[in-house]
Amino acid sequence: MVLPLYISSSQSSAISQSLDSINKSIVVGAQKIDSYLPLLKNKSVGIVSNQSSLVDDIHIVDTLLSLGVRLHCIFSPEHGFRGKEDAGDQIFNQIDYKTNLPIISLYGKNKKPTGTQLSKIDVLIFDLQDVGARFYTYISTLHYVMEACAENNITLIILDRPNPNAHYVDGPVLDRRFSSFVGMHPVPIVYGMTIAEYAKMINGEKWLENKISCQLIIISCDNYNHTRSYVLPVPPSPNLRSDISIQLYPSLCLFEATTVSVGRGTDSPFECYGHPDFSKKEFLFKPKKSFGSKNPKHKDKLCKGYNLNKSKYKRLHQLDLSFLLNAKKELEGKVFVNKHNFFNLLAGNDVLIKQLESGMNENEIRATWEKDLDNFKVIRLKYLIYD
Repeated sequence: MVLPLYISSSQSSAISQSLDSINKSIVVGAQKIDSYLPLLKNKSVGIVSNQSSLVDDIHIVDTLLSLGVRLHCIFSPEHGFRGKEDAGDQIFNQIDYKTNLPIISLYGKNKKPTGTQLSKIDVLIFDLQDVGARFYTYISTLHYVMEACAENNITLIILDRPNPNAHYVDGPVLDRRFSSFVGMHPVPIVYGMTIAEYAKMINGEKWLENKISCQLIIISCDNYNHTRSYVLPVPPSPNLRSDISIQLYPSLCLFEATTVSVGRGTDSPFECYGHPDFSKKEFLFKPKKSFGSKNPKHKDKLCKGYNLNKSKYKRLHQLDLSFLLNAKKELEGKVFVNKHNFFNLLAGNDVLIKQLESGMNENEIRATWEKDLDNFKVIRLKYLIYD
């Protein structure tokens, strides 16, 4: 069950070449079958997975079934099991048409597995590809899965995968008053950890309800460290379709709470930004209803903006605030942030919006993060698996 890449043939070819050269020798947790298959013997198994959960080029669900593992059900995160649903779309429970396994949605009203849903499961596997940004909801799903497993005395096996943004730590640390599903924990926007390292931190910092602890078994990656580049074999969600978009995502996602488009509804989401009222005319795009974007911002309107698909943005080493600052300047006198509460949830505080409105420059804004960032980096060190 190789799930489709929602990208062009030229992008697919480029990804294949990058995979061969960049990902060479990295072994992800899911590939280390001999390390976790014995743990599943004679057990009823559940799995949290989506289209990114591959063992080489075969989906892990097919792999486990072919090995005789008794899979009871699949739990799916935001965007669904096959990664086709728009951001924010409510996803309902269903039956997988190929395997006849029940798929239980963990996005919408039911974000946490219930005791009933877990009652016939002995062990749960978690295998999702994260991108290392606090507002990417797979780590919130991780939190609720860990909490449910702890409450129901179920072991959670995490099959770790590289984080393509693990090479740096940056951004404001979340103020707990602004906790939500797009940011549950006091971490910066870019936290520089794999999902298994993050799970260790959730346990170690006692972030689960009532400070309970989840029994974790981690199948780590081989030949990987935080400084290594990693090209994702499959888009982890509908609008992150390229290495460049994944690198730019932490810096561009704050635009989701503004009137500025990040290219949803085009062939290059999260590789550009623009607005009908921008002055810049060198780069034009018109968002359309399309896969991954049923109702894009500024649908069918011509947007003027900035194409970020350039070599210098392929591997950022800090958040780039110039995009926000420039867009605010472009829209001087017009509505910029139009969803103030959502902006604060994405930022993790109500300070950043005030800093933008007061005219602070990038260096002045960044300076206000330093103390909290330094404190977080000390905490982070306790949970690292990789150099």
